[in-house]
Amino acid sequence: MLDPAAKILVIHVARIGDTLLITPALRALKAACPQGRLDCLLHPARRALLENLPWVDDLGSITPKTASFRGWFSGKHYDYALVYGHDAPLVRYALRVADKVIAFHQRDASLNTRLWRAVPPPAQTIHAVHERLLLPAALGATTTDYRLAYAPTDTELAGARAWVQQHAPGKPLIGFQVASFPTKAYRDWPADSFAELGRRLFAQHPDARIVLLGGKESRAKATRLAQQLGSRAVAVAGQLGLRATAALMTQLDLYIGVDTGPTHIAGALGIPMVALYHCRHRGAHLAPLGHERLAVIEHPAADADCTPSAPMAAIAVDTVWEKVQQRLP
Repeated sequence: MLDPAAKILVIHVARIGDTLLITPALRALKAACPQGRLDCLLHPARRALLENLPWVDDLGSITPKTASFRGWFSGKHYDYALVYGHDAPLVRYALRVADKVIAFHQRDASLNTRLWRAVPPPAQTIHAVHERLLLPAALGATTTDYRLAYAPTDTELAGARAWVQQHAPGKPLIGFQVASFPTKAYRDWPADSFAELGRRLFAQHPDARIVLLGGKESRAKATRLAQQLGSRAVAVAGQLGLRATAALMTQLDLYIGVDTGPTHIAGALGIPMVALYHCRHRGAHLAPLGHERLAVIEHPAADADCTPSAPMAAIAVDTVWEKVQQRLP
């Protein structure tokens, strides 16, 4: 039986989407230890994702490189540490600061013998949220609430409303996430398809505005698409920070995007959304759970025929347009 006052550390160094995928696990841990302490160590660039969440008592940053120099003299001030991923330096750090460490089976077999629980990977592919819940389950912490979580502040929301009034004063307000990240560019839906979708939206909703979201790596693509769509589209890709972008997304009437970090943020915010998934990364395994206003569009290729070269153009504009019409007022 898990002590309700247990002190728990969660270590997870990952990209945006993978970081948000552990939020149901954090919810489960805090519910199991309501009088305890729940701290998280994340990649420095992802720490902001979990700010303001009510279940997290303290947030810090760590990387596999910095982990090697930490925790040698601080003593073991956590009852448990849960380590996601397979970075041996993170596991070794956890062993220095926690009495009991839970992690998935590590590549270094000698580390597995030092873990309190070495959790085997699932025998078959399951949803990413369910996979991440396996570590809390090893402690007896379970949940049936699989929703992702993100918590904007009141100040951030006020700033987002002011930005929309100044730069995109129209309804409906629609967000396009046009690109994943360079190493996973095969997940991108063609810019021409987004352009055609935008033209249909403007034809049916003359007062609509489209905001083109993304990071610095998608700035050029978003800017070109905004130029194609005209004055009712504005590109903010690469211009806003992570939390400012998330706050802006709360103002959207609809989000349409490919499989990448902001799509997970949209899912955590619970806004109406249409998400497009490549056959190498199925929505059945990655799309937000418990989201009543989500439409998942899967690449039509069968798993046996799927390769990274399978073009996302196989998802027709008509298919996306049908889902969009169902979710716009």
